[in-house]
Amino acid sequence: MDLMKTIDIASGGMRAQRTRLNVITMNLANANTTRTAEGGPYRRKTVIFETTPFAETLQREMHGIPDEEEIYGVKVTEIVPVSGEFKKVYDPSHPDADKEGYVYLPNVNLVQEMAAMLNANRSYEANAAAVKTAKEMALKALEISR
Repeated sequence: MDLMKTIDIASGGMRAQRTRLNVITMNLANANTTRTAEGGPYRRKTVIFETTPFAETLQREMHGIPDEEEIYGVKVTEIVPVSGEFKKVYDPSHPDADKEGYVYLPNVNLVQEMAAMLNANRSYEANAAAVKTAKEMALKALEISR
């Protein structure tokens, strides 16, 4: 695999993890939102990833390039709300309390979101390290050719 493909695949992973971090940040920011435009409390969201073949199949067929081992990247296919029960808290003074005095809070678990944020951050860093290594290898190859 050439170095540009390595950089392209790793940068695709970085884009996917950046999207995941943005969604996690949105979940954390709305952890106490009891009223949304859709009505009701905020519903936690998650990112769905999908593997995608990286190699350009049409280009390989046009140029008669033999099939290599299939190479895959990742992309975000959608951002979906997570089903689950809302937290029910008794607070009759809250403006969004029901007639029994209960307020429904989002299904966001702060500990779970922070763990997911650490995971996404580390995945982003691993992809950034792959890009940096590929860049260094390319520079070393240029030095050798001098």
